[in-house]
Amino acid sequence: MPASPSFSVVILTLNEECNLPGCLDSIRSCDDIVVLDSGSTDRTLEFARKAGARVITRPFTNFADQRNHAPSAAGFRHPWVFHLDADERFTPELFAECAGVAADAPFDGYYAAPKMIFDGRWLRHCTDYPAWQARFVRPASFQFIQAGHGQREAPGMRMGHLQSPYLHDISVTDLAVWERKHRRYAREEVAGHAALHTSAWPEFRRALSSAGVERRRALKRLSFALPFRPAMRLIYQYLLRGGLLDGRAGWRYCLLQSRYEGFISEELCRVAKNARQP
Repeated sequence: MPASPSFSVVILTLNEECNLPGCLDSIRSCDDIVVLDSGSTDRTLEFARKAGARVITRPFTNFADQRNHAPSAAGFRHPWVFHLDADERFTPELFAECAGVAADAPFDGYYAAPKMIFDGRWLRHCTDYPAWQARFVRPASFQFIQAGHGQREAPGMRMGHLQSPYLHDISVTDLAVWERKHRRYAREEVAGHAALHTSAWPEFRRALSSAGVERRRALKRLSFALPFRPAMRLIYQYLLRGGLLDGRAGWRYCLLQSRYEGFISEELCRVAKNARQP
């Protein structure tokens, strides 16, 4: 890894004492690490400070607000910033690639693709790799917007692509915690979709005529009009995307994703029922 990297890293945290040490170790050569915490009550902040990270705190509203708040609160030392989560890890190849991006590169941000690790195995087939995420940005010109339970680049951002992946551990050790989190995600996904006021036919045409990130996003919006979402998700990821090639970990992951689609279906039904009530 380079001795003098030319980029900063910000990590969003909330009670991440189990994940944060590994995340910090993967970026130990970075000379400007900021932990943006939402009110941890465990040893997250202790671990952050021991690793030399600067710590700032802010109550959580949504991911886009949190990430957009970081530049003004942190005062990053470098013109480029990588946005990382505590359950994610840098690879040496990604570190070198980010360090090599010029300060005057002709982009506002770069997409990076995560390799999803589940039960210790990379799910190469059933996680839509590469599923590009806006992560490496120039704070002076970049803006995030909220999208469902996550975030993406605001319209008009000039985007490039990093070729090296980062690692995202999506293993599930506590099903009750997973269910609470994904029920919240389902509510946010449905609310975000409702705010778009889109219909199925334009999204279908957009999916046919676009490629890459835009095609994936159009297909996701189109999915809200599909029936039998849990079964459709299982068939798509396990059979059509080749999840069966990912072994037992792939089967377990696909079942969980099917269950998540069930949460979204329940939320869609709840919203529709409330809309019909006088």
